[in-house]
Amino acid sequence: MKIESIISVAVIDAVKTLYGQEISEKMVQLQKTKREFEGNLTLVVFPFLKISKKKPEDTAQEIGLYLKDNCKAISEFNVVKGFLNLVIAQEAWIELLASINREEKFGEKAITEQSPLVMIEYSSPNTNKPLHLGHVRNNLLGWSLAQIMEANGNKVVKTNIVNDRGIHICKSMLAWLKYGNGETPETSGKKGDHLIGDYYVAFDKHYREEVKELKALYMAEGIGEEEAEKKAKEESPLIKEAHEMLVKWEQNDPEVRALWKKMNDWVYAGFDETYKALGVGFDKIYYESETYLKGKAKVEEGLAKGLFERHDDNSVWADLTNEGLDQKLLLRSDGTSVYMTQDIGTAEMRFKDFPIDKMIYVVGNEQNYHFQVLSILLDRLGFKWGKELVHFSYGMVELPNGKMKSREGTVVDADDLVETMIADAKKTSEELGKFSDMTDEERSEIARIVGMGALKYFILKVDARKNMLFNPEESIDFNGNTGPFIQYTYARIRSILRKAAEQNEQMELSDITTSESLLSQKEIDLIQKMNEFGAAVEQAGKDYSPSGIANYCYELTKEFNQFYHDYSILKEEDPQKKAIRLVLAKNVAKIIKNGMALLGIEVPERM
Repeated sequence: MKIESIISVAVIDAVKTLYGQEISEKMVQLQKTKREFEGNLTLVVFPFLKISKKKPEDTAQEIGLYLKDNCKAISEFNVVKGFLNLVIAQEAWIELLASINREEKFGEKAITEQSPLVMIEYSSPNTNKPLHLGHVRNNLLGWSLAQIMEANGNKVVKTNIVNDRGIHICKSMLAWLKYGNGETPETSGKKGDHLIGDYYVAFDKHYREEVKELKALYMAEGIGEEEAEKKAKEESPLIKEAHEMLVKWEQNDPEVRALWKKMNDWVYAGFDETYKALGVGFDKIYYESETYLKGKAKVEEGLAKGLFERHDDNSVWADLTNEGLDQKLLLRSDGTSVYMTQDIGTAEMRFKDFPIDKMIYVVGNEQNYHFQVLSILLDRLGFKWGKELVHFSYGMVELPNGKMKSREGTVVDADDLVETMIADAKKTSEELGKFSDMTDEERSEIARIVGMGALKYFILKVDARKNMLFNPEESIDFNGNTGPFIQYTYARIRSILRKAAEQNEQMELSDITTSESLLSQKEIDLIQKMNEFGAAVEQAGKDYSPSGIANYCYELTKEFNQFYHDYSILKEEDPQKKAIRLVLAKNVAKIIKNGMALLGIEVPERM
């Protein structure tokens, strides 16, 4: 049983014995004792004053005396106004350490048949360009959130919705037909997503040239500049061809559909490489080409039930004025769908595929209004989780100089970022002498682990709701609040444990004879910090906050390093103290590994 649980039971007994009244466990408020006071845990006494009918100091004194006499976990106490500071007995700390040692997944909850099912949507790429820095933050947040929800005892389905249809996809297709000369990923040596992205850029380049020429022509005919530009954009032969291709796609033209499938398959192969490098994946992928018709059907169904209204131009709208919002377009006058319609269709498919209890959308904060509306519409349409859907809204991420070796020159390419991080990690590790006595293969693998750990940790340690600046140089630092600092501490502990195993050192607590001088304050602080992991996991699940886990891992790592600076482990002469310190080190490493795994970060066995 946890120390807090033992004390809670004892406090309930104390109040009943001293004041003759039963109290609930909720009334027992325990918190970590402030550093300026002696003690480990502090009991807030104010809730009991109506029962004791005594002053706060007197009530605290009476409860303190009872606990010292009747609870083995308490060795001493002191009173500060209405707060009872409790000193935990060394025996209780040893027992707590033993319980942490017994649980491989300490602090995490088991998943059962009755566990609720949470679906998490993230990534949501377009098939006309490769993934960029914004997608990196999205994917890392989504993957980490999935691990955190599982650690809180939820079944989780990780899902993706791919925007694989529309005019932007046709632009890439048309440009490839016109300017590609049959180029493929194999003949070009490029990843498929980058190849298609190049043709999307090529379309835009040629389109701008056409618009410029047409605008000049129209202005020469006496048309005003603004009107001439608008007309040029509409009359461009290239954009007209793209729209014609979109119509053919919607009419299931076999040639257009075959080209669309071939080019999209190139993109998916490219995406898969990037996802693998980022260490993320999905249980189920949906495609807008399959969901948009479902959405239209669902809107028509809602229209028939009087949930929506059709305007004179044949467009369909949802009136949200009763919810303090405006009217929302669901179907255009020509019957084509909008993003909202597609999201409704996707929800319909998901609801049939899975018994969803909670739906979480990981999407940037520019879509806050969209998800506010979607929640209302899904609730109207009868989805049980509609009203409770969670929009995990996150801010933008940028680099200090705005871009980094970007292929298009306007966005930060995800593949370039990954490649640069690994190269920088290798260079920094070599400069610091971290690669001594390693093979080239080991160096490459550790550079990958450290580079990706630096990237992921730097992004995930920031509150997701905030805009952030990602600084690659700051992220690969073996000191401070960084991934490599935590990874290096883990590797150092593993090295200590390997040496201990070679020396046949005892790493068990079964033969420990407790005395009041066995544990130092730093060791007690370390046990207490490890014990907080479960609370950190639970809070991260409630707040949908990977940053809570990242910052806990950093605090635990800092606590261990302070302890290790002051106390020897392998050179300790007292066999009992050495055994305790080895068990401490082993479990710090375990919790660091499990905590970093919740962030999708690997930790190396040696560095």
